[in-house]
Amino acid sequence: MNLKNNTIGIFVALLSVFGYSQEKEKPNIIVIMADDHANRTISAYGSGLNNTPNIDRIANEGALMLNSFNANSICGPSRASILTGKHSHLHGVMGNGFKYDNTQTTFPRELKKNGYQTVLIGKWHLNSNPGDSFTSWKILKGAGGQGYYYNPDFLNHNGEISTEEGYSTDIITNYSLEWLNKNSDTPFCLFVHYKATHVPRMPEFRYLDKYTDVTFPEPETLHDDFSTREPYGAKAWMGVPFKPGKLYDEHDFSKNIYFDRMTVEQRKKWHAFKDKETLEERRLTAAGKLDTKKQKRSYGYQKFIKDYIRCVDGIDDNVGRILEYLDKNPKLKENTIIIYASDQSYFTGQHGFAEKRFMYEDGVKMPILLRWPSKVKAGTKLTSMVQNIDLGPTILDAAGLPIPEDMQGVSIKEDIITGNDVKGEKSIYYHYYDHGKHNVPRHDGVRTNQYKLINYYTDNAYEFYDLEKDPEEVKNLYGNKKYKETIDALKVELALKREKYEVPDEHFEAPYVSGGKKGHGKKKNKKALKRKKVFKD
Repeated sequence: MNLKNNTIGIFVALLSVFGYSQEKEKPNIIVIMADDHANRTISAYGSGLNNTPNIDRIANEGALMLNSFNANSICGPSRASILTGKHSHLHGVMGNGFKYDNTQTTFPRELKKNGYQTVLIGKWHLNSNPGDSFTSWKILKGAGGQGYYYNPDFLNHNGEISTEEGYSTDIITNYSLEWLNKNSDTPFCLFVHYKATHVPRMPEFRYLDKYTDVTFPEPETLHDDFSTREPYGAKAWMGVPFKPGKLYDEHDFSKNIYFDRMTVEQRKKWHAFKDKETLEERRLTAAGKLDTKKQKRSYGYQKFIKDYIRCVDGIDDNVGRILEYLDKNPKLKENTIIIYASDQSYFTGQHGFAEKRFMYEDGVKMPILLRWPSKVKAGTKLTSMVQNIDLGPTILDAAGLPIPEDMQGVSIKEDIITGNDVKGEKSIYYHYYDHGKHNVPRHDGVRTNQYKLINYYTDNAYEFYDLEKDPEEVKNLYGNKKYKETIDALKVELALKREKYEVPDEHFEAPYVSGGKKGHGKKKNKKALKRKKVFKD
């Protein structure tokens, strides 16, 4: 009898019995991701606009990323960057019209190869199915891959399509909790992806009467005239909407895919709230209070921001459901990293916009909050410059796995654990490719802690901002002799970033690609080819 081997065997068995197996040492991961969720509508970021107590809990009990940015502010490209750890030109999704190669290296694939269950539930919005990076998936289907708010369709990994009556944010959480309840005994990475707050913003009924008597403060730049800047912002088709409402009896529901799928009872319930809003709007119009462009924008902003925050309330309540589940399972909670993020932030009225795309602050930012009870000190506020390409490498590092060489992002695990800027990045690189969409031209740029340089290279135009003195970005200082040395240094930094991230020279040459069916795409946007006329008139 080999006493040594027998003793080791008994010891390993005891460790397993008491829950100390090698598998159990791996942290579980839950990634909750919203769509177009603006930083300023998360109260942890301090705007004071609204309250998100459950999302805030993640930061209060963990870490808040104060300098977190995306690399290309559109849904598909940003989601692909999160998955692959690469900039758009390398993962191939430069705009929402580009096909996603689901065979490439992703952090879920690396987790799965190393024993993790990888599960995606909710919004996917890439032009291919999730593929074998995931053990299983159930994604929103329809509306161009966006999915529906009410009575959504789902497609699963077996090719089965189902329709669930109810509200998508609630249903996605239901599915996620059901999965957790049955499958959390082995290491997992669960992606809970909500459609909210994407257009068309349709809150759940229980939120429709909230804020009816509230007047939200307008952003300082709601009526921005772009007087010191290049013409692109003023020409963009991204304005806060002013669209007159319709009463129930006036609505042809068959012509609206979101209402057409609702039941008669749901439509009537919706209009029981919204018809009051429409009647008040008509009263104001008759009284001459919605005549000017400024009056319409101010009124449109109130309608927009109320429905936006109502959708946020739905997200926050459902984040609370997930946190409550973990609270009731303390061992699971202790060993679970929970991340809340959005694919990008969003202009919620700033510069008169209700969109993303531009490299201005509310386009280039993204919220990231993280809790890891066993590792991260509660209330950590991280100032490191973080990008969406860093999320995958960070998660792999937290799981004790190597980071693939082709990932361009870096791990910020030590930054989060220590609360210090270990990464030490002095600037981030941004590149918007979808030329002509929403009448926004291609541009790239760099942002440091104090300065930002944007290059609209289709017209060889620049904008430069001192963010410390001008956080609202209303004073374009490009050409100001006082800043010549700083601007020249940022041009060098921009060139270095292009080289570092291997951005091909061809991307800076006409004709500019705005969408494509294969890989990087070769489909030319007719408006983009007439860029001088589109952007300079």
